[in-house]
Amino acid sequence: MAGPVRQPIDVQKLENYIRDHVPEIATPLDVKQFGFGQSNPTYLLTSHPTPATAGQAKRYVLRKKPPGKLLSKTAHQVEREHRILHALRDTDVPVPRVYVLCEDEAVIGTTFYIMEFLDGRVFTDPGMPGVTPEERNEMWRSAIHTLSTLHNIPYTSASLNLSTFGKQSGFYNRQIRTFTSLARHQALTRDMETGIPIGPLPHLDELSSFFAGNSKKYSQPKDRTTLVHGDFKIDNLIFHKTRPFVIGVLDWEMATLGHPLSDVVSLFAPFLPHTWGVDGGGSSLNLRSPPPSLTSTDSPEGQGGLPTLDECISLYAAGSGYDVRPDLAWGRAFAGFRGAVIMQGIAARYALRQASSASAREFGAMAWPTAENVWGLVREMKRTDADADADAGTVKGKL
Repeated sequence: MAGPVRQPIDVQKLENYIRDHVPEIATPLDVKQFGFGQSNPTYLLTSHPTPATAGQAKRYVLRKKPPGKLLSKTAHQVEREHRILHALRDTDVPVPRVYVLCEDEAVIGTTFYIMEFLDGRVFTDPGMPGVTPEERNEMWRSAIHTLSTLHNIPYTSASLNLSTFGKQSGFYNRQIRTFTSLARHQALTRDMETGIPIGPLPHLDELSSFFAGNSKKYSQPKDRTTLVHGDFKIDNLIFHKTRPFVIGVLDWEMATLGHPLSDVVSLFAPFLPHTWGVDGGGSSLNLRSPPPSLTSTDSPEGQGGLPTLDECISLYAAGSGYDVRPDLAWGRAFAGFRGAVIMQGIAARYALRQASSASAREFGAMAWPTAENVWGLVREMKRTDADADADAGTVKGKL
């Protein structure tokens, strides 16, 4: 939740700007900073009770770019967050209302926007401890329904003005190039105190080559294009305070036009163990039993009610028309690669003392073991390819 401000802003200038541009937000404001948000500093603004607010304090959220020279032109794009939130305001995708986008850096140092504060439940644990099995099941169903609703949005509609929000083909090829280049650039970042570079990710060239290549069994998925969130997971959703459904989707910084598999893998990641069989058809994935990571708990009730991975996939397919089973192994491995580069970026921002989260150092340090883990998955996929070739050769030799 929100606490002390770690990255100060000029509250007086902010209040002056709000009085001139968003008069419905009453000033003065109390300002606190959220502990989450590895990329963009995020603040809770609380107005004092006034007659206009019926004597109630009102809360808002401010998201801004971090200070200093930014490592990546594609990260920290709060302007894109504002654009997508504004575009989706009248759709069936639940998003907070946005009030204003300010690109005048003279106000608080960097571009920012202000949005509605949604008062609901946020679960950092995808097992959702503390709710009944029935609620847990309904919440996961609501999350999956929300994702399929997003992927069904007609982004080419003139009313949304999102047809230029990204390129409409070649998503994964662009992602491979972008994240490989970004990883190489980030590796050169030197700690501002020690002067030591944070260093390269292990197996970067081999991973990039694998994802860009044509594995016999694990090739890139067929090209598809929808609106994608870019980081669609349980802790970026806000659920109703007392009822089991999603009332808001947050953290749209990485939203674009792209392949829906990327969002599906992100949401279903808790059901995919760190080491798992990689048969894209699902025969070596335990699709029908909840994963150990989501069933172990100290609570007496356990974490019953969780759908199985197979149920999750079927629910998404029913809502979107896309069955991800054949693409899941490749998508899971690529998501791990992408995640490692993102965590390396957090490590780089920490090295420059630009990171916004209190846990940035620990989170960034996970980049290197994550890359090693992904390399293990890829090696298993390559071994499966080799075994398939050997079996084919044996059959051919017998003919």
